[in-house]
Amino acid sequence: MTREASIERNTKETEIKLKLNLDGTGYSDIITGVGFFDHMLDGFTRHGLFDLCVRVHGDLNVDDHHTIEDTGIVLGTAIREAAGDKKGIRRFGSCILPMDEVLVLCAADLSGRPYYSSDAVFSSERIGDMSAEMVKEFFYAVSYSAGMNLHFKVLTNGNSHHLAEAMFKSFAKALDQAFSYDPRIKDVLSTKGSL
Repeated sequence: MTREASIERNTKETEIKLKLNLDGTGYSDIITGVGFFDHMLDGFTRHGLFDLCVRVHGDLNVDDHHTIEDTGIVLGTAIREAAGDKKGIRRFGSCILPMDEVLVLCAADLSGRPYYSSDAVFSSERIGDMSAEMVKEFFYAVSYSAGMNLHFKVLTNGNSHHLAEAMFKSFAKALDQAFSYDPRIKDVLSTKGSL
């Protein structure tokens, strides 16, 4: 059974259509109107081996905040829906990922309980056409909409582009690991009996 979800969300600030397949091949078709954000989502898709199609029409005449935050909400919702009952999955995933001079640790727990923590500090206000502060807002929105614990630790900081890219790619690898099946896990990996 393929784990996928299609979500559509329309507000006065954004119109978003998103389709996610957790058991994909790394195929992406992404247009958000923010070039650097598209680049980050493409990296997430390819390195997590997900399939992701996204179309966003946002109020970029204001700024990139609503476009990026709302995409995080929709992606998190799609992750939660595609996960289904979570039977047989490893639940936890982590990755330490180098990106040139930058080294980032990402750890995720698909617990059903949202929590976000990050010590990332960007040296520039913008990365291409994207506000650097929106990296935090995106991952916060994903973690709370998906109902996951999501932690980032920057072990070695550096260039803002490299830092953002390391965060998106390490998140992809951690999520792929958390969603992978283990034949020894017959139900859900929880003493509570549900996630």
